[in-house]
Amino acid sequence: MNGKKKIRYCSALAMIALMVGVAELTGEREIIFPEMAALTIGLWISDKHIWQVGNGQLILLMTLAAVAGVLIVRYSPLPFIINIVAAFVIAGVILTTQRSTLYPLVSALILPVLLHTTSWVYPLSVLTMTIIIITVKHIFEQNGVRSRFEYTPSDKPIKSAVSIWTGMTVCILLIAAIGYYSTYIYIIIPPLIVSFVEFVNTKAGFRNRPVLTVLLLSVCSLIGSTFQLVGHFYLGLPLAVVAFSILIAVFGLFEWLGKFFAPAGAISLIPLLLPEEVLPYLPLEVFVGAVFFIAIAMIFFQKCYKWSRAQIVYCLIPHYLISRIYHKKETNKKGYLKE
Repeated sequence: MNGKKKIRYCSALAMIALMVGVAELTGEREIIFPEMAALTIGLWISDKHIWQVGNGQLILLMTLAAVAGVLIVRYSPLPFIINIVAAFVIAGVILTTQRSTLYPLVSALILPVLLHTTSWVYPLSVLTMTIIIITVKHIFEQNGVRSRFEYTPSDKPIKSAVSIWTGMTVCILLIAAIGYYSTYIYIIIPPLIVSFVEFVNTKAGFRNRPVLTVLLLSVCSLIGSTFQLVGHFYLGLPLAVVAFSILIAVFGLFEWLGKFFAPAGAISLIPLLLPEEVLPYLPLEVFVGAVFFIAIAMIFFQKCYKWSRAQIVYCLIPHYLISRIYHKKETNKKGYLKE
């Protein structure tokens, strides 16, 4: 790992620790926004340009989404499931009309609805942190710490985008209903919905690795739940220390894989917002939700039933994960022989 990447990693860790630390000191849990982990991964750490969004546009859209989410909770008389779907639809309208692929915005809108957040501290926190994100990103680009990318609006036809978002909305309604009436509501935890949207709309590497995607989301949820349960609730460690430790483990996992998946970073911080009794079961709910969302994306949007048998087998077997394990064993073997 080169020095520039270390700077980006350390900055991300400091950013998240600061966010969680301020939330703990002030007693305002609404300050904790798990998607900040995803944003630091996509805008600071990763060498690739993940989302199509301008700097000012990112601040405006994320804040607008956070405000809309709180407004739904405060003033909507509709049932919980309909509010979740409404939040998703609003996110789709914003992204489609703005020709942006800033999919973490979906989480910014749905999270307050899921957690029944009514405090205006939440959108204020999102505004403040996105300003910091963009400011530091600009500093990194000015000093060569991170490559500069030119913003180009999404060129997806509006008609096609509307059709896709309509289909996704129906899927969200069905899965939200399953989660709500089965009482396993965390199968629709926002980073899973973001993963679903990204899986449907992008052609990134993880789209061809559904099994690895499910495993990564589940493992990151397990990391977050374990650290929060043991570190904070049992050992009494400060939340900032727990968050710092969670991301060190998650970033280490990303480095070992050689790939980043921003929603997995966000899902690792979700346990910081949940009660203790939920945490032992959260990774299982995340696993079930991930299977639902990824399977639906593959069958109804990617139309995997039209693929060749070889392509299906390739997607279902985590070749990349196996290759990383094999590469690690070979490296250790060579090191042993040299000794």
